[in-house]
Amino acid sequence: MQQVKDRAAVEVVAIEPRDARELAIARLIDAPADKLFRCWTDPALIPEWFCPKPWVAEVLSMDVRPGGTQSLMMRGPDGASHPSGGVYLEIVPGRKLVFTSAMGEGWRPVEGDLQFVGEVSFEPQADGRTLYVARAMHWSEATARAHQEMGFEGGWGIAAEQMAELARRLCPPRR
Repeated sequence: MQQVKDRAAVEVVAIEPRDARELAIARLIDAPADKLFRCWTDPALIPEWFCPKPWVAEVLSMDVRPGGTQSLMMRGPDGASHPSGGVYLEIVPGRKLVFTSAMGEGWRPVEGDLQFVGEVSFEPQADGRTLYVARAMHWSEATARAHQEMGFEGGWGIAAEQMAELARRLCPPRR
Protein backbone atom coordinates (compact mmCIF):
# COMPACT_ATOMS: atom_id res chain seq x y z
CA MET A 1 0.00 0.00 0.00
CA GLN A 2 1.42 3.36 -1.04
CA GLN A 3 1.56 6.09 1.58
CA VAL A 4 0.04 9.41 0.56
CA LYS A 5 1.52 12.59 1.99
CA ASP A 6 -0.83 15.13 3.50
CA ARG A 7 -2.53 17.09 0.78
CA ALA A 8 -5.42 19.45 0.58
CA ALA A 9 -8.85 17.82 0.52
CA VAL A 10 -9.82 20.23 -2.26
CA GLU A 11 -7.62 22.01 -4.79
CA VAL A 12 -8.98 24.68 -7.10
CA VAL A 13 -8.33 23.82 -10.75
CA ALA A 14 -8.45 26.56 -13.39
CA ILE A 15 -11.15 25.98 -15.98
CA GLU A 16 -12.46 28.16 -18.75
CA PRO A 17 -16.16 28.21 -19.56
CA ARG A 18 -16.86 26.93 -23.07
CA ASP A 19 -18.65 30.17 -23.98
CA ALA A 20 -20.04 33.37 -22.43
CA ARG A 21 -23.29 31.64 -21.43
CA GLU A 22 -21.53 29.09 -19.22
CA LEU A 23 -20.21 29.29 -15.68
CA ALA A 24 -17.84 26.57 -14.47
CA ILE A 25 -15.78 25.49 -11.51
CA ALA A 26 -13.31 22.61 -11.21
CA ARG A 27 -11.85 21.04 -8.11
CA LEU A 28 -9.40 18.22 -7.51
CA ILE A 29 -10.95 16.39 -4.56
CA ASP A 30 -9.23 13.84 -2.34
CA ALA A 31 -12.13 11.36 -2.48
CA PRO A 32 -13.25 8.62 -4.89
CA ALA A 33 -15.60 9.55 -7.74
CA ASP A 34 -18.29 7.12 -6.62
CA LYS A 35 -18.50 8.78 -3.19
CA LEU A 36 -18.87 12.25 -4.75
CA PHE A 37 -21.54 10.91 -7.11
CA ARG A 38 -23.33 9.43 -4.09
CA CYS A 39 -23.28 12.87 -2.42
CA TRP A 40 -25.20 14.22 -5.43
CA THR A 41 -27.67 11.32 -5.66
CA ASP A 42 -28.45 10.17 -2.11
CA PRO A 43 -31.26 12.32 -0.69
CA ALA A 44 -30.04 11.64 2.86
CA LEU A 45 -26.69 13.30 2.06
CA ILE A 46 -27.87 16.44 0.20
CA PRO A 47 -28.69 18.43 3.39
CA GLU A 48 -25.11 17.98 4.62
CA TRP A 49 -23.39 19.81 1.76
CA PHE A 50 -25.62 21.27 -0.98
CA CYS A 51 -25.86 24.87 0.32
CA PRO A 52 -23.11 27.03 1.80
CA LYS A 53 -23.61 26.84 5.56
CA PRO A 54 -25.48 28.08 7.53
CA TRP A 55 -28.02 27.51 4.71
CA VAL A 56 -29.42 23.99 4.44
CA ALA A 57 -31.20 22.08 1.70
CA GLU A 58 -34.25 19.98 2.39
CA VAL A 59 -34.98 17.26 -0.16
CA LEU A 60 -38.69 17.25 -0.97
CA SER A 61 -38.39 14.60 -3.69
CA MET A 62 -35.60 12.99 -5.68
CA ASP A 63 -35.97 10.46 -8.51
CA VAL A 64 -32.45 10.01 -9.90
CA ARG A 65 -32.99 8.67 -13.43
CA PRO A 66 -33.23 10.30 -16.85
CA GLY A 67 -36.61 12.04 -16.84
CA GLY A 68 -36.80 11.84 -13.05
CA THR A 69 -37.31 15.00 -11.05
CA GLN A 70 -35.88 16.54 -7.95
CA SER A 71 -37.32 19.18 -5.67
CA LEU A 72 -35.37 20.92 -2.92
CA MET A 73 -36.04 23.78 -0.56
CA MET A 74 -33.01 25.81 0.44
CA ARG A 75 -33.46 27.48 3.83
CA GLY A 76 -31.45 30.32 5.30
CA PRO A 77 -30.78 31.13 8.94
CA ASP A 78 -32.96 34.25 8.66
CA GLY A 79 -36.00 32.21 7.61
CA ALA A 80 -35.61 32.87 3.88
CA SER A 81 -36.38 29.94 1.62
CA HIS A 82 -35.73 29.32 -2.06
CA PRO A 83 -37.10 26.37 -4.02
CA SER A 84 -34.84 24.52 -6.42
CA GLY A 85 -35.70 21.67 -8.71
CA GLY A 86 -35.62 20.24 -12.14
CA VAL A 87 -35.34 17.18 -14.32
CA TYR A 88 -32.42 14.80 -14.78
CA LEU A 89 -31.47 14.62 -18.46
CA GLU A 90 -28.50 12.23 -18.42
CA ILE A 91 -26.95 10.02 -15.78
CA VAL A 92 -23.71 8.08 -16.11
CA PRO A 93 -23.46 6.21 -12.78
CA GLY A 94 -20.43 7.32 -10.79
CA ARG A 95 -19.28 9.74 -13.51
CA LYS A 96 -21.79 12.37 -14.64
CA LEU A 97 -25.16 14.04 -14.01
CA VAL A 98 -26.90 16.43 -16.39
CA PHE A 99 -30.04 18.22 -15.25
CA THR A 100 -32.09 21.30 -15.97
CA SER A 101 -33.99 23.73 -13.81
CA ALA A 102 -36.11 24.74 -16.82
CA MET A 103 -38.40 21.70 -16.67
CA GLY A 104 -40.39 19.86 -14.06
CA GLU A 105 -42.27 16.60 -13.81
CA GLY A 106 -43.58 15.30 -17.13
CA TRP A 107 -41.11 17.50 -19.06
CA ARG A 108 -43.31 20.52 -18.29
CA PRO A 109 -41.58 23.90 -18.67
CA VAL A 110 -41.31 25.87 -15.44
CA GLU A 111 -41.07 29.60 -14.94
CA GLY A 112 -38.13 31.14 -13.17
CA ASP A 113 -35.48 33.79 -13.38
CA LEU A 114 -32.53 31.45 -13.10
CA GLN A 115 -32.88 28.57 -15.52
CA PHE A 116 -29.92 26.60 -16.73
CA VAL A 117 -28.66 23.17 -17.69
CA GLY A 118 -26.25 21.83 -15.09
CA GLU A 119 -23.57 19.26 -15.71
CA VAL A 120 -21.41 17.76 -12.99
CA SER A 121 -18.71 15.25 -13.79
CA PHE A 122 -16.47 13.09 -11.63
CA GLU A 123 -13.23 11.97 -13.30
CA PRO A 124 -11.10 9.51 -11.30
CA GLN A 125 -7.41 10.37 -11.27
CA ALA A 126 -4.47 7.96 -11.10
CA ASP A 127 -3.59 9.16 -7.58
CA GLY A 128 -7.03 8.26 -6.18
CA ARG A 129 -8.41 11.79 -6.26
CA THR A 130 -11.27 12.96 -8.46
CA LEU A 131 -11.49 15.88 -10.86
CA TYR A 132 -14.90 17.40 -10.14
CA VAL A 133 -16.25 19.79 -12.76
CA ALA A 134 -19.54 21.66 -12.38
CA ARG A 135 -20.99 23.67 -15.25
CA ALA A 136 -24.09 25.86 -15.41
CA MET A 137 -25.11 26.53 -19.03
CA HIS A 138 -27.55 29.40 -19.51
CA TRP A 139 -29.83 30.47 -22.35
CA SER A 140 -28.30 33.95 -22.50
CA GLU A 141 -25.19 35.85 -21.49
CA ALA A 142 -27.38 38.11 -19.33
CA THR A 143 -28.67 35.14 -17.32
CA ALA A 144 -25.14 33.79 -16.91
CA ARG A 145 -23.99 37.21 -15.66
CA ALA A 146 -26.91 37.36 -13.22
CA HIS A 147 -26.00 33.90 -11.88
CA GLN A 148 -22.36 35.00 -11.60
CA GLU A 149 -23.40 38.12 -9.67
CA MET A 150 -25.51 35.96 -7.32
CA GLY A 151 -22.27 34.27 -6.28
CA PHE A 152 -22.03 31.18 -8.48
CA GLU A 153 -18.30 30.60 -8.02
CA GLY A 154 -18.25 31.25 -4.29
CA GLY A 155 -21.44 29.31 -3.55
CA TRP A 156 -20.73 26.33 -5.77
CA GLY A 157 -17.09 26.34 -4.58
CA ILE A 158 -18.09 26.25 -0.90
CA ALA A 159 -20.62 23.50 -1.64
CA ALA A 160 -17.86 21.51 -3.39
CA GLU A 161 -15.66 21.82 -0.29
CA GLN A 162 -18.52 20.68 1.93
CA MET A 163 -19.23 17.77 -0.43
CA ALA A 164 -15.53 16.81 -0.38
CA GLU A 165 -15.50 16.73 3.42
CA LEU A 166 -18.63 14.58 3.47
CA ALA A 167 -17.18 12.19 0.86
CA ARG A 168 -13.98 11.90 2.92
CA ARG A 169 -16.08 10.95 5.96
CA LEU A 170 -17.87 8.33 3.85
CA CYS A 171 -14.56 6.89 2.72
CA PRO A 172 -11.50 8.29 4.53
CA PRO A 173 -8.38 8.44 2.33
CA ARG A 174 -5.56 6.01 3.06
CA ARG A 175 -2.56 7.69 4.62
